[in-house]
Amino acid sequence: MATAHSRMTARLMISPAVIMLLGWMIVPLSMTLYFSFLRYNLLMPGMEEWIGFTNYEYFLTDPAFFEALGNTLALVGGVLAITVIGGVGLALLLDQPFFGQGVVRILVIAPFFVMPTVSALVWKNMFFHPVNGLFAHAAKGMGMQPFDFLAHAPLLSIILIVAWQWLPFATLILLTAMQSLDSEQQEAAEMDGAGPLSRFIYIVMPHLARAITVVILIQTIFLLSIFAEILVTTNGGPGYASTNIAYLVYAQSLLQFDVGGGSAGGIVAVVLANIVAIFLMRMIGKSLEP
Repeated sequence: MATAHSRMTARLMISPAVIMLLGWMIVPLSMTLYFSFLRYNLLMPGMEEWIGFTNYEYFLTDPAFFEALGNTLALVGGVLAITVIGGVGLALLLDQPFFGQGVVRILVIAPFFVMPTVSALVWKNMFFHPVNGLFAHAAKGMGMQPFDFLAHAPLLSIILIVAWQWLPFATLILLTAMQSLDSEQQEAAEMDGAGPLSRFIYIVMPHLARAITVVILIQTIFLLSIFAEILVTTNGGPGYASTNIAYLVYAQSLLQFDVGGGSAGGIVAVVLANIVAIFLMRMIGKSLEP
């Protein structure tokens, strides 16, 4: 009886926070859903009208949508490949004892604390600039013509910027998992004649499987909504070459003033993100099963 009373008290105490959180999420989502069924343009105030699923039809049949969807998948896949492979490599290096290990670990993790806008500006002006950038100076020093990354390889440039930001996160998670590996297991394998590559494939990688799955899950959820890096560097161009779903929704809502079409795009983006999240949650659930 006392247990039931304490549970009821706990629920009553936490209910205001839960109600506020639900309202914080449900009210904007409900308004976005409502606007998505309207012909609502900010340049024509007072002329809103109900048009049903027309906004969804226009958004889903727009050629820009398919290009943005492909760019979104390429962005997520490219960043995940770099961060997972690079994270495993850096975790292996940082797990080895060497002088100044603590300082090096702090320096490796530091990029994760840089704001996306700042990191995008640094990469745009310090590295990718076709005249004054470090890559341009390196190319000139080798007698080569500087390459304009943001103009000729915009999506690859965005992938490199975002991967630089998320690599420390993957490294930190994988390094933590690496340090929980039983050293006696590796020593026994070494005594049985297993080489470094065999120990890595058959001992280290199975041990890191769960940590890698967590990295993929968390990063994918955030990578689906990458926006600041695109806005600061390429503005989605040239054309739609570096436009993802999030930037396409922004362009339709705030650059073309089409709130109805942008709201429909936002709902589509939410649905796609939830499909990916559910798939990844099922995948991580299976990987965590004993």
